[in-house]
Amino acid sequence: MEDQAITKLNRGYLLSLLLLMAILPAISVWVDYVPYPGAPLMVLVGKWFVFWAVGVRLFAAGLRQVTKPLFTLQQIFHIKDPSGQVVVKELGFANICFGLTGMLSLFIPDWRPAAAFAGGLYMGIAGIYHLIKKPESPNEVLAMVSDIYILLVTGVYLATLV
Repeated sequence: MEDQAITKLNRGYLLSLLLLMAILPAISVWVDYVPYPGAPLMVLVGKWFVFWAVGVRLFAAGLRQVTKPLFTLQQIFHIKDPSGQVVVKELGFANICFGLTGMLSLFIPDWRPAAAFAGGLYMGIAGIYHLIKKPESPNEVLAMVSDIYILLVTGVYLATLV
């Protein structure tokens, strides 16, 4: 019974990923683009993707890891020993820092490339690690796909700045 809980897809997690990585960035780009249709699209995509997918996603993940570390420990890392919670909490502190940088980049545009680079690289390395070790659950597959997606989108955004 315990293993079933680990392998079950967390629909709230899926919904939050869809909102933060596709729906909210797309709506924000559209709202920003309509009054200024000549604005460079990738600049807007970078602005809003860094805010939502890097900033809000990592900040929210960090808060959850700090306040409820067992989800990450059991559903993503498949570790049943609750003593690992201290490590997940420390990961949460890092995610809060990355996320806050991404969110503040909305108000401090000079931070946006650094937030895209650091957050995208961080997520990409995590996603590649999931891929190499082969995901063991639907939740880990979601983490892997979303992490690699963030790497790709932030990479395209940064490439347009060069």
